[in-house]
Amino acid sequence: MPLKTFIREFGNISNKSPARKDNHRRGRSHIAPEASSSSSSSSSSSSSSSSSSTLSLAGSSTPIIEQGQWANLPPELLLDIIQRVETKEKCWPGRRDVVACASVCKSWREITKEIVKTPEQCGFFTFPISLKQPGPRDAPIQCFIRRERETSTYRLHLGLSPALSGDLSKQLLVAKRVRRATCTDFMIYLKGDDFSKSSNDYIGKLRSNFLGSKFNIFESQPQYDSTAQSTPRSRWKTYLKSVPPKVPTISLNTASISYELNVLRTKGPRRLKCIMYSIPVSSLEEGGTARTPTAFANCPDEDPSPPVDSKGKKPRMGFNSTVCGKPPKSVQSTALALKNKSPRWHEQLQCWCLNFKGRVTVASVKNFQLVAAAEPGHNIAVAEQDKVILQFGKIGKDIFTMDYRYPLSAFQAFAICLSSFGTKPGKNWIC
Repeated sequence: MPLKTFIREFGNISNKSPARKDNHRRGRSHIAPEASSSSSSSSSSSSSSSSSSTLSLAGSSTPIIEQGQWANLPPELLLDIIQRVETKEKCWPGRRDVVACASVCKSWREITKEIVKTPEQCGFFTFPISLKQPGPRDAPIQCFIRRERETSTYRLHLGLSPALSGDLSKQLLVAKRVRRATCTDFMIYLKGDDFSKSSNDYIGKLRSNFLGSKFNIFESQPQYDSTAQSTPRSRWKTYLKSVPPKVPTISLNTASISYELNVLRTKGPRRLKCIMYSIPVSSLEEGGTARTPTAFANCPDEDPSPPVDSKGKKPRMGFNSTVCGKPPKSVQSTALALKNKSPRWHEQLQCWCLNFKGRVTVASVKNFQLVAAAEPGHNIAVAEQDKVILQFGKIGKDIFTMDYRYPLSAFQAFAICLSSFGTKPGKNWIC
């Protein structure tokens, strides 16, 4: 039974119950219609003093809550409903029903967030924050990237390929290539509506050096500057405009990518190495875990600890500033390192080959596979070292596949693959 029909039948049953009717007259979350009679308006005004559906004042920090009749469902019944929907819908576009449950009211949203698992646990996406959470440990998540040359745009979709997924493919992330005098930026967004750094959909970027041989991945984080916080008056104006407040953010360097320069321009595969500062090498050890954010860093209440520089002072920066320095040496020494899997030379085909398990069909210098670069001192199993964490390859004109797994997230994997499009003379080979 569709979710809308299921909820509509619940509404009809609840409206027929006399106890529910009495609760509607005296309920704390009931909002009387505007075109009501004088008697009903007087009763609603008398109950509005105890109503929870009130607007926050300009000087208060209480969020605006407007809850309907579905907020009064018993928690046991509500938990059973959402569990049934979550168990039935395992892929998109049916996964939208789970997101719809979280959009009903606050009580529904809290229970839905408790039920929904991370991609590491279940292997699929639900909320946008899933794009910054590690992928599954067993099987990789299969995606494809579509390149639009005219607009310098790259779109990440969930699915095997455009031919197999068609219109049902879910768009995950969008990147815009911006050429500058000394570098090239790939600005990454949740949606492709607004390609500005001040957009609320902006979550990070990939920046290259002048030669296109080194890249840095920056993730958007809150600034935690008390002088830049919004005032009560600005919060009230923001509510009247129905626009979420913009929190000052900085871009933290969370990973670096380096390509080996090919000065002699000899033929051969690319050699690259990635240092993931935000992922400890212990995450691949037995019982190790990787950082799993639960919400986007658009609200300063998510993490109370502000970033601190080497001198123990908080950086003072404006909106959307960039921290270009590397993390401390203690972080670099424990960071996870990835290297490209060495290909083998095929005598019959006279080319370098890798086993992409049917996911790559076109030979290209951009094709690569990344594995963990473990050192003798690391307690990482041999089987874990041989697992391909990220693979990227070409399957058609401007169509590329991207398969990733734990401990990388979709955002990190997408940023690494975008570095393959930052072609410059120093790393441009022909196979």
